[in-house]
Parts: sequence; structure tokens; C-alpha cells
Amino acid sequence: MAGAGGVGHVLRPHDLAAFLVEAKRRTYAGLDDDATIAVPLLAGSKQLDHRAPPYAYRDIYFGMGFFVGQETVSRDDRIIWSMSYSGGARAEIRDRDTFLAIYKFLRQALLAVNADEFEHAGMVYRNAVEGALDRFHGAETIARDDGAPLYELRYGGGLLR
Repeated sequence: MAGAGGVGHVLRPHDLAAFLVEAKRRTYAGLDDDATIAVPLLAGSKQLDHRAPPYAYRDIYFGMGFFVGQETVSRDDRIIWSMSYSGGARAEIRDRDTFLAIYKFLRQALLAVNADEFEHAGMVYRNAVEGALDRFHGAETIARDDGAPLYELRYGGGLLR
């Protein structure tokens, strides 16, 4: 999509995809909430930022067991891509160790990047996406290897125009 990155710039989807992978590795997927900035823009939120000019990534979300958030990517200070999401661990999961194990497993699955399915430690991650980087939606789930559901998240987004 020509011009999406600002005047005189051509957006290269491969560059954007590579930046998103790196940003996610350097924020939640790789560092958990240790990547959270001290003073988020929105009170009560968690905010994770990553910059690699000309791109900047921001993920702002609220909640933990069930959460809602939005990721944005800007190029030269203009937001060009966004994804919103909501989901979390099943409401009946109250055991802290199980809760922490689910999110640890989720971060491992996210680091696998292109895996539509990831299995480890008795859990299975699945990601079902429709579309491409410019316009997409999907759902990710985590279940025990016996099929018992543990987590679900729905997401959608794409290039802004």
C-alpha cells in the first residue's frame, strides 16, 4: 500500500511484519509484564512500548484474567496498523499456579511466531486466523492436551487507511 507510512514513504508489508515479530519478542511474549512502562498513558492500564525507527509499537491493555487491549504501530509518528483483542483464562480457573502456567505457556507459543499449533507441558495452543496483515481476524485458544479449554482470545485488525 503506497503512502501508508507517510508522505514519500512506501509501506513494505515484509518490513512491518518483521518489526511486529521483533516488537512482540521485546515486550509481552519475551519479557511478560517486566516490559511494562512505569507511567502508562491510560491510568490502570499496562503499556508496553518498543521502538525501532521509523517504526514504534505500543500495546495497551486492561485486566489480567480477562483482558481487553489494542496494539498499534506507527511509522514516522503516524499510526499505520492496529489490532484490538479481548479474552483470557476461563472464568472457572481460580488456582494461581494454573493461571500463571497458562500465561507462561502463552508467551512460549507467541515466541514460536508462525505456529498455528504449539504443544508443550500438557497444553495445546491453536491460532485460527483469516486474512493477512492488511486486514485480519481470528481466535487463539489454549486447552489441556485432553481437550479441556483453558483460554480463548479473539482479535482483529489491519492497515489503517
